[in-house]
Formats: sequence, structure tokens, C-alpha cells
Amino acid sequence: MIQDDPHTTALLTQILTLEEHVWEALWRGDAKADAALLHPEFLGVYPSGFAGRQAHAAQLMNGPSIEAFRLSDARILPVGPEHVMLSYRADYRRAGQAVDEAMYVSSLWQRDGESWRNLFSQDTPISERAVP
Repeated sequence: MIQDDPHTTALLTQILTLEEHVWEALWRGDAKADAALLHPEFLGVYPSGFAGRQAHAAQLMNGPSIEAFRLSDARILPVGPEHVMLSYRADYRRAGQAVDEAMYVSSLWQRDGESWRNLFSQDTPISERAVP
């Protein structure tokens, strides 16, 4: 993973912007925008279990699922000519909650014509325990 390569830096900016659009859809409660960014075969792996594109968008049926978010420490790993893995830290507050949460996220994006769609995402809650 070479983060200072100009092509990789531009790709990181492009994919991170798309990932932020997913978060913005969650913040606005926009299920249509959320689903449009996800591949039809999207798979999300969360502490609560698995979710497809329809389930991911359905969480917005009653409005926004988050009140605030910030993405940081982003990095990208090209995994082929049509796929890239974006990994980052997300700090956020769920709608109606008073406590902020944090997790690490890895999202696999697949090229779709001139754009990209999120094919896979895994959320890992941040733990105070050090990795052995």
C-alpha cells in the first residue's frame, strides 16, 4: 500500500468521498441515496450480523440513523484493476443517543463503469484491548 503515490492518493480521495456519501445518506435518512451507492450484491458484516443492500437502506425507513459522524485515518489498498479496499476510523453518534461511538471500517469498492459501488463492508467496534 503506497499512500504517497499520486494515483493512489487521487483514488483514496475519490473512494473516501463516495464513502462519505454513504454516511451522509445515513445522516439525512436518505434510503434511495444509500442504496444507489451499494452494489446489488452488497454484504455488510456488523457486530449484529449480516446485512444486504436492502437491509442497509431499510434502517432509514424511520429517518436518519446517525446524528453526526467523522471519518479519519483513511487508507486504501488496490486489490485488482476493478476493486479497492478502503479502511478508516469512524467516530459517530447514533440518532437519539447521547454517547459517541467509534469503529474501524473496511469497505470493498468495485468499479461500475465510470464510478464505483460499495460491494462489501465490515465494521469493527474499537476496543481498549491491544492486538496480541
